[in-house]
Amino acid sequence: MKNFRNFSISIFLILIFLGISKLQFAQKTLSYQRIINGLDQPDFDEGATDFVFDDINMDGNLDILSVGDHGSPNFNTAQHGILVWFGDGQGNFQNYMNGNFGYGGIAAGDVNNDGFKDVGFGVHHNYSSTNFGDQLIEVALGDGTGMNWQPYDAGLATNGETWGMFGTAFADFDNNGLLDLVSISFGCCAGLHVYLNQGDGSWQQSFGFTGGGSGFLVRTCDINNDGFMDFISSHQNGTAYFGDGTGNFENNDTGLPGAGSTARAGLDVARINTTESAGFSYINSSGGVKVFAWDNLLEKWTDLSGNLPATGIYQLSQIADMNNDGFADVMAYGNLHFQLWLGDDSGNWIADAAFTTNDDPGDGNAMRTDGDLDKNGFPDLLILTTELTGSWIQVNKNIVYAYLENSPADELWIKPLFPNGNEHFYPGTAQFIEWATEVPAGTNSTAKIELSAFGPDGPWWLLADNLPNNGKHQWIVPETGSENIFLKFTISDGFIEETAITAAPFTIFGSPTSISRSKFQGNNNLLYPNPGNDWIEISDSRNIKRFCLFSLDGQCLIDQQNPSFPINTKNLNGGLYHFKIWFNDGSDGAGKWVKILN
Repeated sequence: MKNFRNFSISIFLILIFLGISKLQFAQKTLSYQRIINGLDQPDFDEGATDFVFDDINMDGNLDILSVGDHGSPNFNTAQHGILVWFGDGQGNFQNYMNGNFGYGGIAAGDVNNDGFKDVGFGVHHNYSSTNFGDQLIEVALGDGTGMNWQPYDAGLATNGETWGMFGTAFADFDNNGLLDLVSISFGCCAGLHVYLNQGDGSWQQSFGFTGGGSGFLVRTCDINNDGFMDFISSHQNGTAYFGDGTGNFENNDTGLPGAGSTARAGLDVARINTTESAGFSYINSSGGVKVFAWDNLLEKWTDLSGNLPATGIYQLSQIADMNNDGFADVMAYGNLHFQLWLGDDSGNWIADAAFTTNDDPGDGNAMRTDGDLDKNGFPDLLILTTELTGSWIQVNKNIVYAYLENSPADELWIKPLFPNGNEHFYPGTAQFIEWATEVPAGTNSTAKIELSAFGPDGPWWLLADNLPNNGKHQWIVPETGSENIFLKFTISDGFIEETAITAAPFTIFGSPTSISRSKFQGNNNLLYPNPGNDWIEISDSRNIKRFCLFSLDGQCLIDQQNPSFPINTKNLNGGLYHFKIWFNDGSDGAGKWVKILN
């Protein structure tokens, strides 16, 4: 009996061990393969830069954008202006460049809501003799090709930015449906600046300062999940800046270790699901890897570094869900070495993929994991590192290392990434919807997004259809106030459709309304669809005396007495409009409407 009991206990312990092992290794193990395929042109020089992955020409495939390193424009290299490597969705790229400036950071998004992707950038080399590239901070409108750019930059870099700017990011800081901009200094001493988009090609600083040193990087996010966009910066004056929804910010680094007189190096930001807030990674002064998450209950930063190395050889970090398990993973690079750790959002980390780049010194000058370049469902990454090149005369030179995750692309599926549950948004705010997708190699696909304000069973209202399946869609949060919002994603290759719904509800602030049931309640002034395209509707127009739709400069483009709905908007350009409604009882109301182009 005793032997049987010991045997049973042994079996029990073995089963527990196997269960633990299964939990540990249930996370997908990742591996990466370097590709070149057009990314070796043009040559780079030295110094830092930044990259962004975005589908700049809206063909459904992610492209890579930069403004180059110290060699831009045309210094020991052919780099110049906006550098775009157009992707084909299978890991092949073709480069195109436009402009006479460079050496800095870049952001992408639609700043004037016309349906075309635009760029914002901060640079050190503002050498252009034209309006395109003659400022340290600029925004330029795109035409959908990723090749042509129109300056949209009045008022930028007018608040003490006299040396150089670098890291740049877009977000709607004042919740008015237009993307705003934050940019950080190129080292010392131009500070950090937030500019609000006025919607007419001009920008106005709402927050900023000069002085102090920076580590070149700034990233936007809603740190505390209050519906107001914030940012994380590598500036010695402070790391975390919390927004109030008007363009003003307050620094709160409570709980973070002191950075002394230096900026936190190599930082990045991601959502941490266990805290329903944001976290960020960085490299400490000893070359170790740190991760902190914001705790809304304690109103301070908590250390999730756990078993990550406290000292090491690293210079850059990224934090993202690399294996699609819903938890943020962290990776670091420096001195030739890359290491990925898989996380559980609670401070436990499992070392996973690791590799080395080719040649010394292997100093990291940029790293990004910003999307899926080959549509196998997993994020890919790019590293810019310095290597000693040449045979007789050797010089340090930046080399691009792009890596694709090795899983095959042989199925069709889609998975919500953001929002995916428990987020908070204000109506009228410009935000981004993100998803992961796998598409069999060489297959064309489109995406559809629908919204329900009443739970995962609908009814569903169409947000956008026939979208390029590139993993990101910019939207204006509609006036569908509810704590039970879900998104439904549908991917189609023309023959097969696959659908996925957000894992949990998220919140749009405001009184609950149902767009799908076409109810107009009181003076909510709800036009739908919003964003829309060729028509706008109000469910009950019997009590409306007059309707007027205004351009941003105040011109009434559609003026109807006792209007009959739907109202045709086919002849309007894409963008943001204001409307006003006069009611028969003498009251009135106003709001915003956005037209998007198919």
